[in-house]
Amino acid sequence: MDGALVVGVSGSPSDPSRTSTLVAATVARLAEDLPDARTAQVEIGPLLADLGAAPSREAMSAETRRALETVEAADVLVVGSPAFRAAYSGAFKLFFDWVGQYDLVDTPVLLTATGGSDRHALLVEHQMRPLFGFFQSTTLPLGVFGNERDFTKREGGYDLAGVDLELRIDQAVRRALPIVRGGFAAVGAEDVRRPADF
Repeated sequence: MDGALVVGVSGSPSDPSRTSTLVAATVARLAEDLPDARTAQVEIGPLLADLGAAPSREAMSAETRRALETVEAADVLVVGSPAFRAAYSGAFKLFFDWVGQYDLVDTPVLLTATGGSDRHALLVEHQMRPLFGFFQSTTLPLGVFGNERDFTKREGGYDLAGVDLELRIDQAVRRALPIVRGGFAAVGAEDVRRPADF
């Protein structure tokens, strides 16, 4: 579908963040094969105080409300979290606690995660996939996990360290594309949700 909105969501409370780097790289790779795709990335870390303190969405800042609305309006989501105690971060869960229960129905979601070692790789399957099952989203077949060896530190951030992670991203995207495109065809271009600017 032309003009699809691909939204990345990083559930890392840290800045800079390996998770944010992985999510951004996956969004960029996915957008390469979706004509005229628009992209946005939501960083949950700066929104944490608002997400934790607000008694309702109406009481949140305009920035936080825009972030939630952008995720709810996405045509495709790429979500990522660092591993904390063998699960996704509390920041990640807190953000999705405020997402509308039925606003992600059938939305394709590509799952990503980062951790200190490969012991955490099952986070994608055992923690993240059930969460988006609750939302009735279409979780895409392959998730992407990156460990510390997959990133190099630079001033102000991280880069992918080599081709291994790039190949895993590429494989996940290639497996996702037929499902993403098939979903767009079934919905019809005129019915795809259009977001507010983020």
